[in-house]
Amino acid sequence: MNTGFSLYCANGYETNVTVVAKAKAAGCRYAFTSLHIPEEEGIDYRAETVRLLKLCKDAGIDLIADISPVTLGKLGITDFTCLKEFGITYVRLDFGFSAKETVTLSKRFHIVFNASTILHKDIIAWQAAGADFTRFTACHNFYPKRFSALSLERVATINERLKTQGFQTIAFVPGETYRGPLHEGLPTVESHRGDTGDKLVCDMLALYDAAADVVMIGDSDVSHEVWNRIRQLGENCLEIRAKLSPEYEYLYDRDQHDRPDSSEYFIRSQESRLWKDAPVYGPTVKPVESTVESVPAGTVLVSNSAYGRYAGELSIARTERPLDARDTVAGHVVAADMEFLPYLHSGRGFKLIR
Repeated sequence: MNTGFSLYCANGYETNVTVVAKAKAAGCRYAFTSLHIPEEEGIDYRAETVRLLKLCKDAGIDLIADISPVTLGKLGITDFTCLKEFGITYVRLDFGFSAKETVTLSKRFHIVFNASTILHKDIIAWQAAGADFTRFTACHNFYPKRFSALSLERVATINERLKTQGFQTIAFVPGETYRGPLHEGLPTVESHRGDTGDKLVCDMLALYDAAADVVMIGDSDVSHEVWNRIRQLGENCLEIRAKLSPEYEYLYDRDQHDRPDSSEYFIRSQESRLWKDAPVYGPTVKPVESTVESVPAGTVLVSNSAYGRYAGELSIARTERPLDARDTVAGHVVAADMEFLPYLHSGRGFKLIR
């Protein structure tokens, strides 16, 4: 899963240095900045933009610069082609650009257009003007004003439509250090506004499920815990805390993936049946008599020898399920991490930790 974050000149260079370092450590591939924010005054945009670009380049991060006609004055340039001199390679066109101007710019830059507001007729106009869509990406707005953002369903519909035309899609979740002037978060989806911690990470996962290819933090920063989760998303290995019985502790700290043909009832580990170093309680575990008739969501199960070739398979119940005598209860996911289970599907990775 590709991740990103945002940088703002008004935050100050030292703050941005710190944020870039955190983002690099978390494996972020993209950064976003706006070069036409009305409230940002008294800033040497030309110098700050050069410094931001160098920060990102040194960290191996692609910086997407949001531009409009206002940008020309802020940077002291007369033509958008001059942006190339700054080292800018990705430009997001917010407003004020005709189809012809957009296609002309795409010959010099990778164009990032506004996925939230683009119409089919605009795409047709770009095609008519000779656009090469391999140089175009769709990035949603974020919405500082409360109750102005989109629904998750609306984002999914837009993304699916754009992806059928070959566009990469990007969306935002809010951060935990809010940017002014409203200080109410910068989400693409209204229901994500105000979320923090693991709930914010679930918002990112929800956007991936809504066909977003890249999910970025819209505000200025997040907590250490969220940065750590962002790293896990980038590595496709979400850490899930669980309490396992002593004989099943061999299940801790091993990379696993839900099967690509996901079950709506269980998370099924692809790797677990193949572990040859598992102790006697792994693939050769024997059936155990149990009076338990059902198990709650979050129960970790290991198939015992009565399951034949499925012996040793780890599964996690998504909902309360009847207990099959051929499965043995190995432990439970801790309550605080249960919210991640709906997002572990279709080949997504996870690791059980203490």
